Amino acid sequence: MNMPSRAAPGDSPQSRRRALYAGVAAVAALGGAGLAWWKFQPHALTVADTVLWDMSFAMPDGGKLVMQSLRGKPLLVNFWATWCPPCVDEMPLLDKFYRENVSNSWQVIGLAVDQPDPVRRFLHRTPVGYPVGMAGLDGTTLVRTLGDTAGGLPFSVVFNRAGVLVHRKIGKLAPQDLSRWTRQS
Repeated sequence: MNMPSRAAPGDSPQSRRRALYAGVAAVAALGGAGLAWWKFQPHALTVADTVLWDMSFAMPDGGKLVMQSLRGKPLLVNFWATWCPPCVDEMPLLDKFYRENVSNSWQVIGLAVDQPDPVRRFLHRTPVGYPVGMAGLDGTTLVRTLGDTAGGLPFSVVFNRAGVLVHRKIGKLAPQDLSRWTRQS
C-alpha cells in the first residue's frame, strides 16, 4: 500500500523559492560590495590615468596647464563648475589646503567643467591660489573615466608621486578627507 508522501517541513515550493531568492540576493550583495571595494582601491595606471597625464588645459586668463608638468608630487584634482553650489562652497577649503601644503610638495588644481567667461568672472570675484584649467564639457567625460560614473560635481581625485590614482571623492570635500589623504599619500 502506497501512502502519499508528505513534504518535510520547510520543503514546500514556496520555501524553496524563498531560499533561492535569499541566495541570489546574498550573491548580488556580495558582488556589489566587492565591486565597490575594488573600484575605490588604488590600482596601477589605467588608460584614464595615462590620458589625463597627456592632457593640457587652457587657463581662464591665458596660458596652458600642462598635466605632465605636475608629475612627481602628490596632486589633488578638483572638478567643479560655477553653477554648482557645493563646488563653490568647497573652494575656500581647497585654497586653504593648497596654501598650507604647497611647501610639502602637494599640488592642487581645479578643472572647470564650465564655459570660460563665467569662470573668469567667478575667479575675479573669488580668487584662489591654485591653478585652474578649463575642462569644458569634455570634463564630464574625463570625470566618468576617472571613476565618477554618474558624472556629478564636485568630484576630486588624488594622484600619488608616481602618478597613480589613489583616492576619489564624489561630492563636497570635508577637512577630514584632506587630512586623511595627506597622511596616506
